Amino acid sequence: MPQRTATIVGGGIGGLAAAVALRRRGWRVEVLERAPRFTEVGAGISLWPNALRALETLDLADTVRSLGAVEALGGVRDRRGRRLSRTGNAELAHRFGHPLTVLHRADLLRVLTEALPADCLRPGTEVSAVRADGDRPVVEHRAGVSRADVVVGADGLRSVVRRALWPEAAGPRYAGYTAWRMVTAPLTRPPAEGAAIWGRGERFGYTTLPDRRMYCFATASLPAGTVFGTGDHPEHPEQGERSEHGAYSERPSRDRTGAHSEHPEHAELLRRFRAWPDPVPGLLAAVPPDAVLRHDLYDLPPLATFARGRVVLLGDAAHAMTPNLGQGACQALEDAVTLAHCLDGTSDVTAALRSYDRLRRARTQAVSRRSARLGAIAQLAWPPAALLRDTAARLTPARATLRSMTPVLGWTPPGGVGDPARGGDGR
Repeated sequence: MPQRTATIVGGGIGGLAAAVALRRRGWRVEVLERAPRFTEVGAGISLWPNALRALETLDLADTVRSLGAVEALGGVRDRRGRRLSRTGNAELAHRFGHPLTVLHRADLLRVLTEALPADCLRPGTEVSAVRADGDRPVVEHRAGVSRADVVVGADGLRSVVRRALWPEAAGPRYAGYTAWRMVTAPLTRPPAEGAAIWGRGERFGYTTLPDRRMYCFATASLPAGTVFGTGDHPEHPEQGERSEHGAYSERPSRDRTGAHSEHPEHAELLRRFRAWPDPVPGLLAAVPPDAVLRHDLYDLPPLATFARGRVVLLGDAAHAMTPNLGQGACQALEDAVTLAHCLDGTSDVTAALRSYDRLRRARTQAVSRRSARLGAIAQLAWPPAALLRDTAARLTPARATLRSMTPVLGWTPPGGVGDPARGGDGR
């Protein structure tokens, strides 16, 4: 069989993992990335056992684990800092084969790019059009035209590939809340365990990174496109900076005292969370004011198929989900190794992509629904509902919580240790 070719649109975690998986099966690949270099802005990433299992098939799990941190304990606390639930990483590893590992997103991206030859990577290459042109789909981009046996759309929430080949698909929908992400400077005495603190319409979470740093996140229920302007009143501009995850703005504003603030997101975090229980005030004090990212959160309504002819979607382009389960990148890694498995050893590409769709669509859409439900519960703002939520969480045994995660975390790669169906559908 002559060497087959794949053009991958999007150089994030899912696109690069797909490139690694396909190259290891003898495909010639190119990765077209709009940004001028292959990098990730931002903060931390949680890799659950299912993601590490996917990375094992790429022979990258050990390298990734060496760059991450493993906490002994994590869980959920209420607004006053009282424990609602607790999960031990040892029990997680015992049940699912791997502990939860947290590392910087840029480190994971670096591992993936270093697993590819430089001539596969084409940064600064913005795609303008995609056409399903018979057996050789066409991708038009800034550097010219690419034809390949398969085109993989891994270009995120606002995918150019999806818009071109799925014109009838509904656009992203706002989850109803925004999220801040940040990494602290190294701490003299980092917290002994991580936690997510549930408030009323707000959350604050933190977990360990290497080198005594902490990855922190916070959420607040706000209208989409909110920009913090002057005084106490957020603005809702007609225009805002866009990112793969939604609308955000980093323009200067004034804090509550009226003083000029060049770091409005940091100022807003302090306003909302500095009176929260320890260790939140100390963590916020250790965050460089210019290192705070904020994005409105969106997910994608379910698509009827992830494959059209020889064009296929993976990651956020196929099933963007809210981050409440920490499964966005994990599902993209699952997609990548499953796609390569389906394409391996067959000349019938369209049938292989139909098989990929059958294996991935129901599962990822179920995980997305589950993440959305958890987010709706965690963001409850009405006091009686929040009290009922907290009571239910406190009364749920830790083993029951872990058992409920089996459909998500128990996935195994196709052709690997077990059947991916063992992992269930995530419902």
